[in-house]
Amino acid sequence: MANSTSGDDPHDEAEALAADERLRADEEARRREAESDLDVPIVSALKETSAGPVVPVRLTAGDSFCFACHSGVSCWNECCHDTDITLTPYDLIRLARHLDLKPGEVARMFGTPGVHEASGMPVLKLKRVDKGEEKRPCVFLEGSSGCFVYADRPAACRYYPLGLASVKMKGHDAPEDFYFLVKEPHCRGHDEARERTVAEFRADEGVEPYDAANRGWIHILMKLASWRSLGGPWGKEPDERTRKMFLMATTDLDAFRRFVFETSFLDRYAIEPDMRPKLATDDEALLALALDWLCAILFNEPTLPLREDVLQGAIASARAGLGAT
Repeated sequence: MANSTSGDDPHDEAEALAADERLRADEEARRREAESDLDVPIVSALKETSAGPVVPVRLTAGDSFCFACHSGVSCWNECCHDTDITLTPYDLIRLARHLDLKPGEVARMFGTPGVHEASGMPVLKLKRVDKGEEKRPCVFLEGSSGCFVYADRPAACRYYPLGLASVKMKGHDAPEDFYFLVKEPHCRGHDEARERTVAEFRADEGVEPYDAANRGWIHILMKLASWRSLGGPWGKEPDERTRKMFLMATTDLDAFRRFVFETSFLDRYAIEPDMRPKLATDDEALLALALDWLCAILFNEPTLPLREDVLQGAIASARAGLGAT
């Protein structure tokens, strides 16, 4: 005769699992609704004193605008003062190469703590130098000669006078990028006759590798912004520990590398053995892993699977918790 104790009944286990799946499906539906037509600014360079400089028109890659920046314009270097710039993960990699430093060293030397407004997650802002004057210049500005890291300048500087945002439209599974034009009163570059499409401007300014490397970071900020109205992923705001891990993984790759190689990380996750030497030396590969890991722990996305033995152990523990035999 079959054991009728509810804790050992496989039907109870199935019902519990089905209830959990229904809960997750309901949460996902609510998140998708919250995401609908949600605009999340990602990259822009605006002066803190600017009042309404964003032109309220979404631009696509084929749209054209007139702009040129060079030492002959009367506002030369004006945009390098009192500007709010968020440093992206790939910004730190490029600046580190230029300055012969590590990304974490760049973050500590040239970054200051900030918050991404839409998602509420911690980010780094580019430092400005307080010389006791009315305007505070960027830490990388060298007087009238300009930016001394220009070849590897941050994404926001490359994009100016464009901004990059991500929008999730109703009926679309994935968010889409769009661009917006920033017209600040001081900027005379808009008076120049040089006309380019958004695509041409992006190619000229070299933003494609930045967008590609930062794609996972943009995805995370976009998704957290949509969840915020629902109280965070699965109904909970990311706790302080999660925020610290997010900041570490996106701003201090050497700390994340130690986390990967000096903890049980490689014993838990299915990472091919031939990838491990690359992760030990290649910051871009390590950043991709960091972003996959964040998507997995924040949203339970299948971006970084557990090792099979770890997964089977987790399933066994879950079954034991449900009273299964």
